[in-house]
Amino acid sequence: MHGMHARLPKNFVLEERLERYAQVIEVAPSHYAGSWAEACHPLSSGEASRYDRVHVDLGCGKGAYVVQAAARDPRTLYVAIDGEPVCIAYTAQHVMESGVRNVVVVPALGSQMTSVFGPGEVDAITLNFPTPFPRKKDASRRLTIVDRLAEYRQVLSPGGTVTFKTDSYPLWQFTRAQVELAGYQVLWLSDNARAERPDDVLTEYERRLAAQGATVYAIEATPGEAREGIEQTSSLSLVDYLPDDLASLGYVPHGMRGSVTNLRNRRRREQGRSHQDSRADGTSGEQSSTRW
Repeated sequence: MHGMHARLPKNFVLEERLERYAQVIEVAPSHYAGSWAEACHPLSSGEASRYDRVHVDLGCGKGAYVVQAAARDPRTLYVAIDGEPVCIAYTAQHVMESGVRNVVVVPALGSQMTSVFGPGEVDAITLNFPTPFPRKKDASRRLTIVDRLAEYRQVLSPGGTVTFKTDSYPLWQFTRAQVELAGYQVLWLSDNARAERPDDVLTEYERRLAAQGATVYAIEATPGEAREGIEQTSSLSLVDYLPDDLASLGYVPHGMRGSVTNLRNRRRREQGRSHQDSRADGTSGEQSSTRW
C-alpha cells in the first residue's frame, strides 16, 4: 500500500512464495468474521482460549511493522491485510521466518473490512504510510477517506482506535478533515510523530524516509457520535493541500513526486508567460496612453 514499491529479486515467483508460506495466509477471511480472537488462538495455550485484543495492520506492506508489533504484544492477534499479492507473500515470509505466532496474513482490500470482521470485533487499526493516491479521481482509494472511516467504525470495539502515519503533509491535512467529517474524536495529532513517540515500532521503510528528510505526521482517533447524511466537503485533490511556494518544499512525499514535478513545471511555464505578457502589456500600455 506504500508509495515506495519493493524491487523483486530475479528468482521471485509469486505463486511459489504464496504456496510456501500458505500456513499463515487466510484466503477465506470472512469465515472468521466475529470469531478471530478465538479461532486463531493456539489450542495448546493453557487456560487461555482467546486473544485479548484484535489489531488490524491495514496496508501491511512487506510486514516489518506487524512482525515487530506482534513480538512485543503476544496476547494480541494481529491481522495483516494488503491488496497486493506481492505484499502478502513478503509479509507471510517475514511472519514465518520470525517465528511469531500471533499474526494472520489476509489478502483483502480496505473496502472489505465489514465482510472480514464482525461488528465491534477490532480493537485497533493501524494505517502506516498508505498510498496517497493524489489525484482527485483516485480519492476513493485512500484508506482515510470518510467512506472508509465510516466502515471502520462498524468493526471497531467501543474505544477502539485508528492510528494513521504518513510522510505526506497533504494526505495528513486531507485526513484531518475526513476524521472530523466522519465524527471521530482525535486522541493524538502530531506533525512529528517520531519525536513524540520514539518507542513506536520503527520499520526499515520509515528509516529510509527519515534518511531522505521526511517528517512523520500522525493522527490517532476513536469514533465519536455517529453522523448521518455525511456530505464530502473537502477538496479531493491532494495538490490543493500543497504549499503555494513549491520552491520551499524541500521534501516531496512518496507517491506525489510526479504531481509536484508537473505542478512545478506548470507554474514555471505560467510564470514565464506572465512575465512575457506583462512586458507586452507594458508596451501596449505606453502606446495606449499616447493615443489617449
